[in-house]
Amino acid sequence: MFSNIIVVCTGNICRSPIAEALLRKQLAGRDIQICSAGTGALVGYAADPFAQLVSREQGYDISAHRAQQASPALLSAMDLILTLDQTHTDWVRMRFPHLLGRTHKLGRWRNNMDIADPYRRPREAFEEAFQNISACTEDWLVRLSSA
Repeated sequence: MFSNIIVVCTGNICRSPIAEALLRKQLAGRDIQICSAGTGALVGYAADPFAQLVSREQGYDISAHRAQQASPALLSAMDLILTLDQTHTDWVRMRFPHLLGRTHKLGRWRNNMDIADPYRRPREAFEEAFQNISACTEDWLVRLSSA
């Protein structure tokens, strides 16, 4: 059983806040804590305006999100570490090899797909990222519900 889940991307202002919001809503009512962080977080920054807009249009409010750095203490407290692409998985593996067994890509159940980073790209990139994140979190929901 997973009690603490973290979603990790680069800046913690685009992809991981979206994934955090989706997982939080999908797992509401269960005793599971969900957060997100970045490998090179823009600490204290709000979610990207396009990430907020696209999320809001889909019924998710991420306006209160503030970016945080993925730290040894934070990651070690997690039962499941979900990464958005291979660079994040590699980052965890290189710095915290003892956590590799807890680390999986969000796109694991979709041929280990990477979710492209929409940072500094047009709105359409955020819409595509949201759709991919949504599909991948649904895949995880099936697995987490049976755990």
